[in-house]
Amino acid sequence: MTTDSNNALGIFLRDRRSRLDPAVFGFSGRRRTPGLRREEVAQRANISPTWYTWLEQGRGGAPSPDVLNRIANGLMLTEPEREHLFMLGLGRPPEVRYRAIEGISPRLQRLIDTLEVSPALVRTAAWDIVAWNRAATVVMTDYGKLGPEDRNILRLLFSNPNMRNVQHDWEAMARFVVGAFRADAARAGATSEITKLVEELCLASPEFKGIWQENDVISHGEGTKRLRHPMLGDIALEYSSFAIDGRPDLNMVVYNPVDPDVAERIRGLVAEKKP
Repeated sequence: MTTDSNNALGIFLRDRRSRLDPAVFGFSGRRRTPGLRREEVAQRANISPTWYTWLEQGRGGAPSPDVLNRIANGLMLTEPEREHLFMLGLGRPPEVRYRAIEGISPRLQRLIDTLEVSPALVRTAAWDIVAWNRAATVVMTDYGKLGPEDRNILRLLFSNPNMRNVQHDWEAMARFVVGAFRADAARAGATSEITKLVEELCLASPEFKGIWQENDVISHGEGTKRLRHPMLGDIALEYSSFAIDGRPDLNMVVYNPVDPDVAERIRGLVAEKKP
């Protein structure tokens, strides 16, 4: 039998099992130790009690992803705990599960609001904009005036003439966005979730359809964006992309004006926009 010193998976399972209140799950009876019994966890996970016992004892080989997911549900593990379970059981994180959202935490919104001259956006893996700051409304688009479905970067880029006109090289930008969009969706496990959007754009825009069929995949960690702004003129913005911990479906992009004079002019436009 495997000893505790090299049975990290079993130790983790026993610890999480001991933290659960049997009464919450309808289990009764006197117990010598706190938490659920092994057979009760197996019942909740819909697996064999013998197989679950072997896992706690470090026997029987590596469990399948399906078994680990069932155990995670049975033990009511949080997402970080589920990821840790997979790392212990299989040596890799679980496959990403896409979760559609409508907004972000107030803390993250307060963070991007502190960036007075740097436009900042938070987007989903489907490139829906779910948060932005005032600088983004004066430099990019006033997303607050758009409906939720219209706050999609690909819809704006391929169907909004104003978005096309402000780009220095629209075709290059469009190819970059489509390739990065494809990579983001796959990374976040949202390939099936973007099907409807892709079909819509293919019907509405022959240009999108042609680029999409090229199957390019592009990384977009950082770079420079150039715009023809109606009030600021030709401007250059350095951008960096940041992952949001625990949310592979979300990405924050911050744009920083290259020219200090442009930054001050953005500050002035932001001040005018404040209520």
